Amino acid sequence: MALKPTTGLGSLGGSNSTPPGQSNVFSGRVKYAMLEDKTQSKAFKEFGEWSSIGCIFFDKLNQPNPDQQFSTDNFARPLFPNQNLVPLENEIVYIIALPNAEVQSNVNDLSYYYFQPINIWNSVHHNAIPDPINGNTLPDSQQQDYEQTEGGSVRRVTDGGTEIDLGDTFVEKLSIRNLLPYEGDLIYQGRWGNTIRLGSTVIDSVISNPWSKTGDSGDPITILKNGQHDEETDPWVPQVEDINTDKSSIYLTSTQAIPLEPSSTSYSSYFQPPTTANKFTEEQIILNSGRLFLNSKSDSILLSAFDTINLNSVNSVNIDSPTTVIKSDKILLGDKSARESVILGDKFLTDFQSLMSTLITLTAALQTPIGTSIPFVPNVAIPVPAVQVQNAANKMLSKIQQYKSQISKSK
Repeated sequence: MALKPTTGLGSLGGSNSTPPGQSNVFSGRVKYAMLEDKTQSKAFKEFGEWSSIGCIFFDKLNQPNPDQQFSTDNFARPLFPNQNLVPLENEIVYIIALPNAEVQSNVNDLSYYYFQPINIWNSVHHNAIPDPINGNTLPDSQQQDYEQTEGGSVRRVTDGGTEIDLGDTFVEKLSIRNLLPYEGDLIYQGRWGNTIRLGSTVIDSVISNPWSKTGDSGDPITILKNGQHDEETDPWVPQVEDINTDKSSIYLTSTQAIPLEPSSTSYSSYFQPPTTANKFTEEQIILNSGRLFLNSKSDSILLSAFDTINLNSVNSVNIDSPTTVIKSDKILLGDKSARESVILGDKFLTDFQSLMSTLITLTAALQTPIGTSIPFVPNVAIPVPAVQVQNAANKMLSKIQQYKSQISKSK
């Protein structure tokens, strides 16, 4: 049974209402984020067990404490239940006191809640800042980096990373870049180069992008990207998506021609090849990654197209199935110019077997001695099988066109 967390600020004693003229919002430095039940097992049990996941312990920015404390006066839940960006250690968050689950019995009983991390460095990767109470323990180059940034400069780390404590597992990657926004964009960015852009075509922008070569400004586009591409520029320079070099991408377009470079571009099976992605200017969805795996757990995979469906591969197209059914009015094997009819094997072999049987009988009869010294006297055993062979041959000859498939053509 889960323990009931005692996180109400009423447990601290005294009045919990905000004094007149003072704000109940203040800044706090994250000291620990509860993400599992082992590392701080005592605090985990005390503050609600699994309901404490995503909650943090903090120091007030103006009241730093060198010791790690776990009490109700420095415990905060996420403010928004459906949007949860768990802050890293040493990131700064806004803390606000608001009603808790005891509001029905005591409207003055408050708990702390935290907003998302403050964007100190304007970085999607992390926005942690060294804790001054721990002293200047960073290397000189990094200490200068933070001091310059505090003075108004852009943070530009060029060495192997910073030694600030960010948590137990988080490892800083200097290559992570912000996504470059365009006017009107709504962008969601993770800490590791995974992004969602709800954007549009932007004609004549100062910094161009690959999807604004066609259509009109304001034509919608949605880009989902996981893993950014490498660039030669400095890591603090934001980047624009590149469908060919980003790790994995999904593009939902309206009028944009996307410069996708397909792995295979052979459309020789077509009489009229389809429009390629870099020339198609109507709505389309493009998936691009190192590998695509489509799996149906309990039903079917259905592919339906108004025009054509193309399977294009550099090496081979393989089909493994207990039964493969192709229903078509015409099947061309080998090439679109295939004209050779495929033989209907069962019908052909039935008649061919009959012909072979009569041929065997005839050849056996031909091996029998004539049995007379009079020249040119016919063997009485020959005429009957000869007639049978003749009839079987004529029968096959009359049906010769029926052995050809009217659907499957090969080359």
